[in-house]
Amino acid sequence: MTALRYIGVLAAVLAWAVIIACVSLNPWFVFTKNALSDLGGPKASYPWLYNYGLVTTGALIIAFASYALSVSSNRLEEAASSFMIVAGAFLAMIGVFHEGTYPHVFVSNYFFAQMDVVALVWGAGSIASGRTRSGLGEVLVGLVGPAGAMAFRWPSSATLEVFGVVLIDVLVLLMTFDLGELEGLTRRSSRWRRGSAP
Repeated sequence: MTALRYIGVLAAVLAWAVIIACVSLNPWFVFTKNALSDLGGPKASYPWLYNYGLVTTGALIIAFASYALSVSSNRLEEAASSFMIVAGAFLAMIGVFHEGTYPHVFVSNYFFAQMDVVALVWGAGSIASGRTRSGLGEVLVGLVGPAGAMAFRWPSSATLEVFGVVLIDVLVLLMTFDLGELEGLTRRSSRWRRGSAP
């Protein structure tokens, strides 16, 4: 169970590795002028690396969220985990519907918006479960994302997307710590049920 807790961290590491690799393979890419999706578009070198990387990262997010769902302690955490599964599916779809295809903008925007919802709802669930410090941090992530996107004039889509990715990484780290506590609760509950069995 402990290893499953770190799938989200693995997803974050993979995402950054893919971005860095694709940027290095496309020297024309400029963070202050381009969008990250340009790395998977028809003009990019090795666009499959970016697109398959997103599909794989989306699958890892779905696995992480599924594990979170399995150890959730209340309805808010269950709802947030379910929302995160949907977000992972939309991240994978960004790779499938790469730049230049009709649904690309929709699936890209929906992924980031859905992750903001995940942060707010999981944070509320953490607070309800008594994890006030991490819960407030998670709620803050959910508020800072859309507020920051609207409050500043970002020089490019890539800079705004990196801002969103960093916030998602913070959320994943906070959730990873939460899952450690939830695993402990699950183990104690399991021992109690075995001990009370006739």
